[in-house]
Amino acid sequence: MEKTFSYLPHTVEDKRKMLDFLNLQSTDDLFNDIPREILLNRSLDLPDAMSELSLERHMSRLAGKNQDTSKLVSFLGAGSYEHYIPSVVDSLVSRSEFYTSYTPYQPEISQGMLQAIFEYQTMVSEIMGTEIANASMYDGPTALAETGIVACSHTRRNRLLVARSVNPEYRKVLATYAAGQSIEIVEIPENQGNIQIETLKNLLDSSVAGVILQYPNYFGTLDDIRSIAEMAHSQEALLIVVTYPIAMGLLTPPGQLGADMVIAEGQSLGNAMQYGGPYLGILTARKDLMRKLPGRMVGQTKDTDGRRGFVLTLQAREQHIRRDKASSNICSNQALNALAATIYLSYMGPQGLRDVAYQCHQKAAYLRSRLKSLSGVEVLTGEKFFHEFVIRLNRSADEVEKAMLEKGFLPGVRLENEYEDMKNCWLIAVTEMRTKDELDGYISALQEVLD
Repeated sequence: MEKTFSYLPHTVEDKRKMLDFLNLQSTDDLFNDIPREILLNRSLDLPDAMSELSLERHMSRLAGKNQDTSKLVSFLGAGSYEHYIPSVVDSLVSRSEFYTSYTPYQPEISQGMLQAIFEYQTMVSEIMGTEIANASMYDGPTALAETGIVACSHTRRNRLLVARSVNPEYRKVLATYAAGQSIEIVEIPENQGNIQIETLKNLLDSSVAGVILQYPNYFGTLDDIRSIAEMAHSQEALLIVVTYPIAMGLLTPPGQLGADMVIAEGQSLGNAMQYGGPYLGILTARKDLMRKLPGRMVGQTKDTDGRRGFVLTLQAREQHIRRDKASSNICSNQALNALAATIYLSYMGPQGLRDVAYQCHQKAAYLRSRLKSLSGVEVLTGEKFFHEFVIRLNRSADEVEKAMLEKGFLPGVRLENEYEDMKNCWLIAVTEMRTKDELDGYISALQEVLD
């Protein structure tokens, strides 16, 4: 494999040429505008510099301490998933036209990126069953928080009902946004993974701006979206659904079931797990909410010669045009991550997405059925689930995690860290990446640990 170096130091001669061009004597002169009294005025307490070769070896040793999915068989999920990424994705997003592209404010020089974003909006709207999408958000949690604000603005109400079965990280970000907007968050309890419908009915009234749930939810199970949509709409509240793009290969899109806004984390669409980011937030909605949506939107138009072209549209919603009237202060969409999702969806096509979803579900169903037969394992998830499910073990989570890591497995997500009533419970995720040998190996390893 060809070795590449990303570190290209300047020579003394390079530095002198640059300083001479700027008519400066030293690099310190670059900071003359900063008052001397607030400068550090001493050297940083740093170790001596290493040579390039020594630094490379040092960083390699540090990186070698990480246990990642190249060394361990992963059953982690809960919002970040290990999926196969076709080589065409990295090949195209690495092209300099895309990789170095900046915010496409000037359409005359940004047609390539604008068209890519337009296609992205079209694709994610289609798979979510909605009419419009913006040009992506920072990630899934911030996309959810923004939709909560949209719901309150649209309905002129300030209460949001949020299912306990929504990803805890999403709920925390929503709570942070809501605190600054004087929005009240009310939790909808769950029972064995599903929303308590009677409690939801009692909570719904004319003060509720929106109902927020996840489909499939954090525990992997499926709620009746259509019925909940009808309940929310009966009180003129909006229904916001957090979903999982890969699952749309098998499930009916939430937009077709009555959801007003559908958001998702797009990491699973051609983006690596990469230590938790950068990711992209998918935000889609029905058409009449267009002017309320945050972030950018790309529209199709024609130039003076009648040729098809693309522009940022409804820009008065953005802070670079009318800051005091902007619907959001989000400054940068995740355009490169959205491009990766666009390439992935284009390459896979409808059948490819369905095949991936089918494999995820079938392999998860196989593992769940095998785990049911193990002593010391209680499967808490019923038959209606996609590719994640919950189990309770008869050993402490600390013991199980340590032992399974030693056997080469990331066993899943410990639910007791977020849900106090789920001690020794694990959320298990299975994707198309898992082979039958790995599934059987996990079962054998877990049985040894429990015995």
